[in-house]
Amino acid sequence: MATLKDIALKAGVSLATVSRVINDDATLSVTVETREKILGIARELNYQSTKRKSGGKKQKTLRVGLVYWYSEEQELEDPYYLSVRLGVERACVDRGVNLVKLYKNEDTYRVRNDAALDGIIAVGKFSEKDLSTFREWAPHLVLVDFTPSKHVDSVEVDFRAAMVDVLKHLIGHGHERIGYIGGHEYVQDNEMVKDERETTFFEYLSLYHTFHPEFIWTGKFTAEDGYTLMKEALRLENGPTAFIMGSDSMAIGAMRALHEKGVRVPEQVSVVGFNDIEMSRYLQPSLTTIQVHTEYMGEAAVDLLLDQLTSKRKIAKKVVLPTTLLVRESSGPLK
Repeated sequence: MATLKDIALKAGVSLATVSRVINDDATLSVTVETREKILGIARELNYQSTKRKSGGKKQKTLRVGLVYWYSEEQELEDPYYLSVRLGVERACVDRGVNLVKLYKNEDTYRVRNDAALDGIIAVGKFSEKDLSTFREWAPHLVLVDFTPSKHVDSVEVDFRAAMVDVLKHLIGHGHERIGYIGGHEYVQDNEMVKDERETTFFEYLSLYHTFHPEFIWTGKFTAEDGYTLMKEALRLENGPTAFIMGSDSMAIGAMRALHEKGVRVPEQVSVVGFNDIEMSRYLQPSLTTIQVHTEYMGEAAVDLLLDQLTSKRKIAKKVVLPTTLLVRESSGPLK
């Protein structure tokens, strides 16, 4: 029996495009030639839609809005949210859900009046004003990487456990002077969002009397800020022997700064990243990092939303996903 994947492979387009053409998504921008090609291949392969498989019974196709917090340019600088978004898109294709992409327009988020939505998945950090807007669009809402209230379904990463794993790894290698180079994120009105990693870094090292307040630097989660902040850190006369970075992108910039200064990694300074982006394993030395299962964050968000739509539960659910410490060449014993 033919599948959407079979059609996509033969047509040379993405699964998402095939799904939206088959389900007659009016918001899809695609050429007439491509649309006809997809439909022709579907007929050729005798593809049966969900509607036909159910014996002609009409079934409603769900329409879900995906709110983008980062711009496309920001996603390229820090691919964390890009990976989460792709996880949402893949899960929607697999489950036959139509996805409507919603971008920020100046200071607010807008949706076309004719785009009736069954639910909203919002990836990123949002203000109460944003959340009120989302609830006006649809009665069902799931937040990803943000839990401002116990009354909203959400998907989060166990950042506290991740930071503890990294600190145990570095302390176990004899490091007592450990630095953290991370970032701060803000919602509307410049309200800073608490970073569980930075909080855990302070609490855990304070417990072992090895916390140095001057060993924390923050900026944006980009390679550029990783580079700039590491250069600043290297000005300290007796600085950290190990650094935990808020993202792999920051770690890439930081390792360039260390290389320019002639500091050997990990012989003189250990570096640990966060996210496990594809490039991290190909650095020289390869980057020790925390693997965040971003694709499952997106999948879990879609499943939470579908659960809302099909169940009668009255309480919110929060899914907390674990992480994995990947020890590579950039961290090692204190020498």
